[in-house]
Amino acid sequence: MARYTGPRCRLCRSQKQKLMLKGDRCLSVKCPIDKKVSFLRKGPPGRPANARIKKISNYGVQLKEKEKLKEIYGLLEKQFKRFFNMAQRKKGITGENLLVLLETRLDNVLYRTHIASSRQHARQLVLHKHVKINDKTSNIPSIILKQGDVVTLKESGKKLISVLESLKRVGTDGVPSWLEINPDEVRVIIKDLPARKDLVYPGTINEQLIVELYSK
Repeated sequence: MARYTGPRCRLCRSQKQKLMLKGDRCLSVKCPIDKKVSFLRKGPPGRPANARIKKISNYGVQLKEKEKLKEIYGLLEKQFKRFFNMAQRKKGITGENLLVLLETRLDNVLYRTHIASSRQHARQLVLHKHVKINDKTSNIPSIILKQGDVVTLKESGKKLISVLESLKRVGTDGVPSWLEINPDEVRVIIKDLPARKDLVYPGTINEQLIVELYSK
């Protein structure tokens, strides 16, 4: 499976905001976005601080919005385009369909319910076959879950220290209203598909810009 293997903090710096790509580290003092030097920088990584800032075109704004959403969910261009094509074929608003498809991926559900501390951690759990969907083992992080699906961990997964530490955040941070979790059994139920108002992102996402970009 193709994936980005470079420094993830660089992606946050390029967007000049936290994308929550490294779980709890993003909330700690180690996050480079919180460091004073990050605020002193006027440009993205690789550009001198005193470099002239060019005005971004409409195309550049649309492209940056697409890159931001790709980075949040950890997708490459080919994978992201596949989800966009799926969203186009569904009834309803293409932009909202895209966000719902991305949000109902298995790896994202594990992250949203605090079974995993990040989407990268969630993919690792799935690829190592710790996760079951409706009592069947799954090793596909990108599988789209449906209303009524039940996600559980095998006994081997429930004993992992990383999972136990992450689950502590259920009591403090809660989970989205369209999901239900039993932390003791590590059991998740997809109560409903998320609505646009249920989707919370670091910063703001304007999905219409992405639709306009692909419509050219």
